[in-house]
Amino acid sequence: MSDRIAAAQATLRANDRGGYTVPNPHIYPFQWNWDSAFVAMGFGTFNAARGFDEIDTLLKGQWENGLVPHIVFHAPADNYFPGPSVWGTNQSVPTSGITQCPVLASAARHLWEHAPDRALADARMAQIYPGLIRYHAWWRQTRDPHGTGLVATLHPWETGSDNSPAWDGPLARVPTETVTEIIRRDTGVVDPAMRPHAHDYQRYIHLVDAFRGVAWDPARMLAASPFRVADIGTNAVLLRANQDLMALGERFGTAPERAALAAHSDQMRAAIARQWDSAAGIFYARDLIADAPIRVGTSAGFLPLWGGAAPPHQAASLAATLGRWASKVAYLVPSTDPDDPRYEPRRYWRGPIWSVVNWMIARGFAAHGHSALARRIDADTRALVTKNGFWEYFDPRDGTGLGGPDFSWTAGIDLVLGTDGATPATSPSASSAQTSAAPAC
Repeated sequence: MSDRIAAAQATLRANDRGGYTVPNPHIYPFQWNWDSAFVAMGFGTFNAARGFDEIDTLLKGQWENGLVPHIVFHAPADNYFPGPSVWGTNQSVPTSGITQCPVLASAARHLWEHAPDRALADARMAQIYPGLIRYHAWWRQTRDPHGTGLVATLHPWETGSDNSPAWDGPLARVPTETVTEIIRRDTGVVDPAMRPHAHDYQRYIHLVDAFRGVAWDPARMLAASPFRVADIGTNAVLLRANQDLMALGERFGTAPERAALAAHSDQMRAAIARQWDSAAGIFYARDLIADAPIRVGTSAGFLPLWGGAAPPHQAASLAATLGRWASKVAYLVPSTDPDDPRYEPRRYWRGPIWSVVNWMIARGFAAHGHSALARRIDADTRALVTKNGFWEYFDPRDGTGLGGPDFSWTAGIDLVLGTDGATPATSPSASSAQTSAAPAC
């Protein structure tokens, strides 16, 4: 075992709280939804059973209506705001009341396909699969009730890219007044220059107050939220997750379940295609209240490649766009277009690189035949860790580690990169469970 693999494994073990992993104990002391998806994949490189535990424990916080919350508060901790009392969701397992970027089914499929013990993998996936089906049904029914093909996100935290410049316009509609007193813990352990501004947090908490005020009723939340966007990243990731869940459904599910996923995927593929901007050479998010594109170039704009929603000519244009970005930075992929005046290379989602997003983008480019670019992204991702360690995110100019150190999902995806080998030069080969619509993870 190399020192690097040993260090990544040690990071996951240090952040393990017995069935779930905290992203970083000083900033995020609970279980986060999409963090745990990537962590499960990382554990899967050396302990598949523990990887399945990560997903199973996350699903213990699933609501009766199918929602998988973005935070599950398994154990008390006083170093994070907003805690369970602010959310007030009244669940048997305390949770937040919103969700997060839905990569879970894709991570589950990756874990299942790579597990060396097939009997264990089949038994654990059979337990997890029904919860994944319910989660995807929740997305269709509560966030796209009219079947437009674009699911809505109602809080910047749901996108995973909390303070992205893409949300500046939609978030400006949200008042800064809050019922809840804001007591930030993050800026006490991380340089405030790396975190969202105070006015962002005021709006984040205003939304939490508003949703708590309607008792977390999905229809009332959707109707009342002053922040309602179709995040291109969330939609692309859900499209990919639909396909991965369809592949798992060949073994663990039913024909009607697969048919529902296929129908939704067709709707999503067509709707995502309409978010393409040929002049800019990238996909944009959409403001669902203004019914207009949000013309901010972000790393999420490359994720339709991962979702399988970009034809060859768009893949080529996306490669050219990323080539332009690459000329402005030392490492790929910055979370915001470096030419955008709102680009901030050290502030959270306004410019820095995130390893897990890089992993998805690289696999998207590889699946579309852009293998050299995919390998460049993977090489940069690994070089950032080699230079500085398992930081939460990185400065694209010089690779400086930012946010929290010893970060779980950075260690997890580094294990996946180190174990799975180089990015494939062509589309991955089909597995035994794969449908024609689902590229292998």
